[in-house]
Amino acid sequence: MTLLQGLQPRARWMRLGTAEILKRFYFCERSLVITCSAWLPLISAIEAKTLLPLFSWQNAQTANELRERTFELRYPSRSMEEEGADRSLVELFDELRNSPSEAAFFSVLATVLLPAVRDAYAEFLHHSDPLADAPTHRFLHLALTEKHQQIETVRAWADQELARRPADRPRAETWTAAFQERLSALGGVGTERVPIDLRHQPLPGGRPYSMPNEPARDEHYHLTRFYWPDNVDPTYPYGEGYRLQLRSAISHLNEVWAIETGGIILSSFATVLPWEWIRDAARWTYDESRHCRMGRDRLTAWGYKPEELPLGNYIYLASAGEDPIYRLGMLFFFETKNIRHKPERVKAFHSIGDAASEHDMDFDWADETIHAGYGKRWLQKLLEIRGEDQSRYHEIRDRCGEMVSAVVKTARPEEVAELKHLVDAILAKAENPGVPP
Repeated sequence: MTLLQGLQPRARWMRLGTAEILKRFYFCERSLVITCSAWLPLISAIEAKTLLPLFSWQNAQTANELRERTFELRYPSRSMEEEGADRSLVELFDELRNSPSEAAFFSVLATVLLPAVRDAYAEFLHHSDPLADAPTHRFLHLALTEKHQQIETVRAWADQELARRPADRPRAETWTAAFQERLSALGGVGTERVPIDLRHQPLPGGRPYSMPNEPARDEHYHLTRFYWPDNVDPTYPYGEGYRLQLRSAISHLNEVWAIETGGIILSSFATVLPWEWIRDAARWTYDESRHCRMGRDRLTAWGYKPEELPLGNYIYLASAGEDPIYRLGMLFFFETKNIRHKPERVKAFHSIGDAASEHDMDFDWADETIHAGYGKRWLQKLLEIRGEDQSRYHEIRDRCGEMVSAVVKTARPEEVAELKHLVDAILAKAENPGVPP
């Protein structure tokens, strides 16, 4: 029999072999999303705290594409619950959660794990078939571009942390070297090779992760518990005109608590709820980070410096030490509590010609309608898993309101006076631009 011969390098991997590689990529991305989210309350610099959720959302989008493409290639199977042969590799990625410092966390992320995924994607795109596997090529090309951007940014954060806390350098370098050594022993993320199966052992120099009762915050800001007098004084007016502009921007800035809370609940329920929870929670946390940056950017444009602005933590503190379901409930409480006011404020900003505040509030409203749906859906799902009445999600929401009120009642006269003095200075600067308050 005569056979036609020809070099066909694109025929390197068959369908099921490709699916195994993509599954490995999925579990690595999933681990990065969970760990980076868990670390949000431990990160102090507001730039990193508000940009890391973008990277987690990007990685969650990539993971979702990898997951769906794996299902397509394995049809009719839709099973992806176990790491299988990739377990040792994923356990190493999970170990990032136990980083001993911010510098160590950023260092491993920027110089070990993200580059390993980047290189694996580049290798896959070089050897795989852009014709038969064109759908994978489309989203992995985007993911590869994002990884390059993430690495550059996170490396800068690592350098900044080492400059800020030089005493952390030896431990960060030791931690990073241990990661690199273990990854090399596993054979990297790779494509052709299945990672070596190593018995899991914690890396030396780590610090077991724990959720902080108080979040790390950017010390460039005026750190407080409460961020506006109406938090503790119901008679203090929300304000109109420039007062409304400032109150809204400060409120957006202080959604930093929601970023931290989103990260905690994503990671806390990652092994309890299905993948769709991680995908939704990554988007939720990313949205909150955008709101925070909206407020910061408007305040910066108006000439305010970080040290002039209050950055509170009382909402985060309200659910400290509680079952994480109440942190989910807390986000749901505030999404549903404030959403009805947003269209009115959009109109108010339009009437005074503040296009930036109008624009930000309009998009904020759209985000909150999505978030309210997330809150109800996943609270009900958690209650179902726990064997409880799903209709109790309203009780959790109401309890969160009570928890916030309990913290408000602890406000001390001196801290209220300090807050009002700070806000008076913010208002005075708006009333007399260019004149020191």
